[in-house]
Amino acid sequence: MSKTRLESILPLSPLQEGLLFHALYDEQSPDVYVVQLALQFEGDLDTERLRSAADAVLKRHANLRASFRQRRQQEGQPVQLIAADVKAPWRLVDLRDHEEEERTAVLERVVAEDKARRFDMARPPLLRFTLFRQADERFVLLLTAHHILLDGWSMPILMRELFEMYGSGGDDARLPRVAPYREYLTWLAARDRETGKAAWAGALSGLEEPCRLAPTGAVEGAARPEKITRLVPAELTEALQERARSRGLTMNTLVQGAWGLLLGALTGRDDVVFGTTVSGRPPELPGIESMVGLFI
Repeated sequence: MSKTRLESILPLSPLQEGLLFHALYDEQSPDVYVVQLALQFEGDLDTERLRSAADAVLKRHANLRASFRQRRQQEGQPVQLIAADVKAPWRLVDLRDHEEEERTAVLERVVAEDKARRFDMARPPLLRFTLFRQADERFVLLLTAHHILLDGWSMPILMRELFEMYGSGGDDARLPRVAPYREYLTWLAARDRETGKAAWAGALSGLEEPCRLAPTGAVEGAARPEKITRLVPAELTEALQERARSRGLTMNTLVQGAWGLLLGALTGRDDVVFGTTVSGRPPELPGIESMVGLFI
């Protein structure tokens, strides 16, 4: 990337540093941090207008134009390079000539192939759009992105802005002012990291090893996350909700407590540690609720 096309150079958040490490550590295995969002909709759609709206969203959010590299002159410190002008990669897949069953099979295959295709972390943007046309007025829009760019909270913000841009022909006058992701990075830089490390060291004092449920090296290479869904009977749900209310707890706290007890039973320990993601959006930062980026 030439310097004339470079808008700025920014540091990475700690989680971005971690995801970049995983992306570069083993470039032959699947990247489990490639995420997807698919939207189904019907109506009279101007596909080129939607494509232009995708470009407008990238123009609006500078951090979506980021690439990630090691900065050699600073002992390999990673940086994100914000390109001044990047178009959204766009692909149109017309399925109207296929029978319904074949149409579904092709769509599922293309979605899976797109998820398996790794991003080059040094080439922006680390996202791409695929629009499937299933019928004259029936579509599926697929966004495939690297998690290093944005989190789950950001996805609906991005989609809402995309269709707002589509409706306005690329004019963002009706959208709120962009709260740049770099403001969050500035806020992070002002934090006292040593105090944070000391707080966590105290909280984890006495913990000698992780709580592993499987032997080390049980799985070779990266393993893609899977989702398992189980329906809980209505009677049990009501009982759990009543138990949580009677103890002044949220349902999430109840579930996390149950998970902790299960870990203890499986590992034979009464002191266990596990983690869960939180939004990571500091409420004292203006506009944080509408920022697009990685905060978890």
